[in-house]
Amino acid sequence: MELQLALDLVNIPEAKQVVAEVAEYIDIVEIGTPVVINEGLHAVKAIKEAFPQLRVLADLKVMDAGGYEVMKASEAGADIITILGVSDDSTIKGAVAEAAKQGKQVMVDMINVKNIEERAREIDAMGVDYICVHSGYDHQAEGKNSFEELAAIKRVVQHAKTAVAGGIKLETLPEVIQANPDLVIVGGGITGQSDKKAAASRMQEMIKA
Repeated sequence: MELQLALDLVNIPEAKQVVAEVAEYIDIVEIGTPVVINEGLHAVKAIKEAFPQLRVLADLKVMDAGGYEVMKASEAGADIITILGVSDDSTIKGAVAEAAKQGKQVMVDMINVKNIEERAREIDAMGVDYICVHSGYDHQAEGKNSFEELAAIKRVVQHAKTAVAGGIKLETLPEVIQANPDLVIVGGGITGQSDKKAAASRMQEMIKA
């Protein structure tokens, strides 16, 4: 099981500062959609150059032109690029083909996918690297979490690794670990803490136990 840090509400200097605090305890650093919108792919490049030992995920939530978007993110140094599960099959297949060419990986974000089990089975067959269940900010405000969805995709996914994101904190981490995803994605559960290093260290300890 691996730990991914999601950076959503920072600029490039702040991102570097946060990652520097917790780099030894995380496996992947995610440049979240708000950062990409505010800073562009420069943020991906800056973090990859500053922390070459970490894998960098560009959370582009691609919905169209999968191959092109993956190519541009790869050029900026992204190791993993996110595509939306509600995208057309051709978009996902295009992203997978380009990622293979670039030696990169594709994560499919299942946010707002309706028939999650059926769609996960279809996406798994397309050769993606990760399938992620995700309770977005709006879902979290309604009290939803991703554990049932994680159980659903784990029933059908045979090739891709599974990931879970959305509102995960130290208190909820034991429940996440019990669900046994390959990748745990944490944002505010680390970045919102006064002692980020301690939070990341404890999470890594629990995940690797």
